[in-house]
Amino acid sequence: MTTSAIINNQLSVDIDSEGIANLCINQVDAPTNLFSNDFMQAYVEAAQALIADPEVKGIVVTSARKDWVAGADLKFLGNPPADRELMLKGILQAHQAFRALEKSGKPFVAAINGNALGGGYELALTCHYRIAVNNPKIKIGFPEVQLGMFPGFGGTLRLPKLIGIQPALLVILQAQQLRPDKAKSDGLIDALVDSSEELFPAAKKWILEAGKSTQPWDDPKHRMPGGGLMTPNGVQTMVGGIGNLRKKTHGHYPGAQYAMSVIHDAIELPIDRALEVEARYFVKAFYSPEAQNLIRTGFFFVNEAKKGKAKPQGHEFYKVNKLGILGAGMMGAGIAYVSAKAGMEVVLKDASQENAEKGKAYSEKLLSDLKNKGRINAEQLEEQLARIHATADPLSMLDCDLVIEAVFENPQLKAQVTKETEAVLGADKIYASNTSTLPISTLAQASARPENFIGIHFFSPVDKMPLVEIIVGEKTSERAIAAAIDYVTQIDKVPIVVNDSQGFFTSRVFGTYTGEGALLLEEGVPATMIENVAKTLGMPVGPLAVTDEVSLTLGIHVMENMPKMSDSTRRMYDLYQKMVKDHGREGKKNGKGFYDYPAGGKKELWPGLKDLFPNNVDYLDKDTVGKRLLHIMALESYRCLEENVLRSTKDGDVGSLLGFGFPPYTGGVFSYMDYVGLAQFVAECDDFTQRFGARFAVPDSLRKRAAEGQKFYP
Repeated sequence: MTTSAIINNQLSVDIDSEGIANLCINQVDAPTNLFSNDFMQAYVEAAQALIADPEVKGIVVTSARKDWVAGADLKFLGNPPADRELMLKGILQAHQAFRALEKSGKPFVAAINGNALGGGYELALTCHYRIAVNNPKIKIGFPEVQLGMFPGFGGTLRLPKLIGIQPALLVILQAQQLRPDKAKSDGLIDALVDSSEELFPAAKKWILEAGKSTQPWDDPKHRMPGGGLMTPNGVQTMVGGIGNLRKKTHGHYPGAQYAMSVIHDAIELPIDRALEVEARYFVKAFYSPEAQNLIRTGFFFVNEAKKGKAKPQGHEFYKVNKLGILGAGMMGAGIAYVSAKAGMEVVLKDASQENAEKGKAYSEKLLSDLKNKGRINAEQLEEQLARIHATADPLSMLDCDLVIEAVFENPQLKAQVTKETEAVLGADKIYASNTSTLPISTLAQASARPENFIGIHFFSPVDKMPLVEIIVGEKTSERAIAAAIDYVTQIDKVPIVVNDSQGFFTSRVFGTYTGEGALLLEEGVPATMIENVAKTLGMPVGPLAVTDEVSLTLGIHVMENMPKMSDSTRRMYDLYQKMVKDHGREGKKNGKGFYDYPAGGKKELWPGLKDLFPNNVDYLDKDTVGKRLLHIMALESYRCLEENVLRSTKDGDVGSLLGFGFPPYTGGVFSYMDYVGLAQFVAECDDFTQRFGARFAVPDSLRKRAAEGQKFYP
């Protein structure tokens, strides 16, 4: 066997006695293997040398890292070069180099031991055969459309030629990341092995016994599975796909649209000409503001937050081994589930043992669902469930590292359980309140140790919602902040840190969305139009449907506890009162709110809304309706920044995307203002102030930013 040195700290090469080369990806200077310019150059250089070696019969591409190739280097993607033509030229040159490898006459095998995503899976497609370890933790596929792009290194062309247009579009447009068994059954890979140790021998066996070195797209006899673009099946797929894409994205994700264009324009062309078409569309998608918004916030900002970048310096890691939860309702039960899943012992306390057991049963149901889907086995279910201890005993909090209070939003009740728990909790332990609106500094008045008192605001359902809002009270210590961030990262959630105020950041800003929906309804905008425009813009749920979910009665309660109501708040309050007091429509909880909720049926907007709030279809156009819904949230977010409730625009963007579903393609509330253009945003808010009320009044500092041509993200 001959061995070469590491190539540019990217790869190493071994050639065995039978002439099979192991081209091993090992990017020692990166956190994992990434598909980058430096890597491509090193890979091509090494592969060309192996092709030129007459002793080499075939090349197996392996990995020395946990991932095979995790995807593209997003540091490059998030900082695109100014010269678009130069970038296009570089992509085309890379295509030529990899096409030379494909046509070299020597077989390449991708031996996949870990994630092969995005550019990583595109690299695997340039190989002639693909083998993966059958490990359910491994993901294979194309997540690019989630970042506003599409597979732009040949994947959008090679995959349909390999598995057919329709199944390829599902992988690309749905950003599918498949487990190896599913990838095998769908044709993305050719074979499975049970362990990493079996990869190289299986690849070597294929090279020596079969060793085909012609790609399907280079074989003149090859026919696309399911038929080409001009067959009845191909036409039906494209027509249906375009319609479904438009329905799902409403034109806000150009990367997905460009992927469809690539297949439409290029799939029937010779592969080299087709790759040029793909490259040109990719550059368009890459430089789109939507892609840059998604990369900046959806990847960089979210990952920074997830790693706990907001943690104050100088504090040791606060490991939570045992967590106490006060209140076994939906929130408390959800917190118990995610914490036990992360390996913590959890004490779930409620006023009665029966209620506490009901809370534990919530985890049992979620775990049973995972078991039925094959994600965990019976032993893992029992192990995780055994970590949750249901109780009604206050003394059970004695040796907890962190206690999270999740009782009903009643200040007196919260004060009672705070005093009761602190009486037995260790003096150096952290106590948190999971409140969505009540000021932490006020709740901390019941605490004997306010420096250890902090807000940890989860979102429902806890097992699915990634964001956790950490709220700092007037007397909260940096140590408590650090401990809260450490806990949130331990349960694999995304923390943002905000300062105290009524409603904090997320609840306060999202309240403007539901409120604006109510005001639009009161003004005569049809309820159907309000809901549909919101969803067309990219909000997951319309404002009236959200209000039903949280209940109109809760909205009334929150407004009644405000120090002072503005004119617009008074209008909302009167509308809610009319719905609840006059018509008994409290929301989803009693089966009737803005919507009707028939048992076992689909919810429908209540027909009586037209009588209560007569429609004036000529009053507003859909563009104005949409801008009012999004602008009001962005404007309130800026007020939070100006008042130091928000500590940074990054937190606002992450919190808005993950906390209340602000449209991802905008990048979040502050990126949205850049997306619109600050000058235009201010001008439209000025117009809205004149037409609809003072809630759209622009702060002087934002007006100054706009006048100076500033952006939040230059």
